[in-house]
Amino acid sequence: MTDFIEVRREGRMTVFTIARPEAMNALNAPAHFEMAAKLDTFATDPDQWLAIVTGAGERAFCAGNDLKQQLAPREPVVPPTGFGGLTNRFDLDKPVIAAVNGMALGGGFELALACDIVVAAENASFALPEVKVGLAAMAGGLLRLPAHVGPKRAMEMIMTARRISAQEALDLGIVNRVVPAGEALAAALALAETILTASPLAIRASKAVMRRALEGDIREAMTAHLDWPEIVAMMGSDDAREGPRAFAEKRAPAWSGR
Repeated sequence: MTDFIEVRREGRMTVFTIARPEAMNALNAPAHFEMAAKLDTFATDPDQWLAIVTGAGERAFCAGNDLKQQLAPREPVVPPTGFGGLTNRFDLDKPVIAAVNGMALGGGFELALACDIVVAAENASFALPEVKVGLAAMAGGLLRLPAHVGPKRAMEMIMTARRISAQEALDLGIVNRVVPAGEALAAALALAETILTASPLAIRASKAVMRRALEGDIREAMTAHLDWPEIVAMMGSDDAREGPRAFAEKRAPAWSGR
């Protein structure tokens, strides 16, 4: 097991820290699977009642998928439980808090959207920039963001790849609270302590009922949309290869539309 994901247990809570600061905490395939395995352990541990996910340092929570890895002969693999082992994990009844300490981009934003509560530092920012590299936000961003902010706002954010501030995310209902820079994890820990004073079974029952009512068809769509013709065409296109290549080479992409 590698150490891309640091795990710290504090009483009844588990803190997961994405520890790839040199890559703005972007996740590569080993990091995805490591986090998935560690979330599996948390999910089945009767002594752990709540999780917090954060990133190392203060610049980035998670900058998404490691695009440079997509230039390798084999494309990066994400576990069945989704980006970071969380975005497709629909059976986790324990609460998860995101402590967003900096940029949450692409899959990083989708990771935060998959959490139950989001605490953001005032220097945090959020965006789904996938279209700028010839891809789409397929780890739940296309499905969860409209549910949070409405279809019109979501469509603009996704099509323009516009980055929003922590305050705007708060105003839009994406974030629960904004705290001073450097204090996201401390604020999340304090919030977790409050949650842990309640009955864990009551918390899990409450989460289960709310999530089932709110998610509706998201569970099916997370799998089904990967086979929709528009997604298949995009993933098999020259542009899907050109985008990550241009990103890695630090140049503007030359789109062909095919």
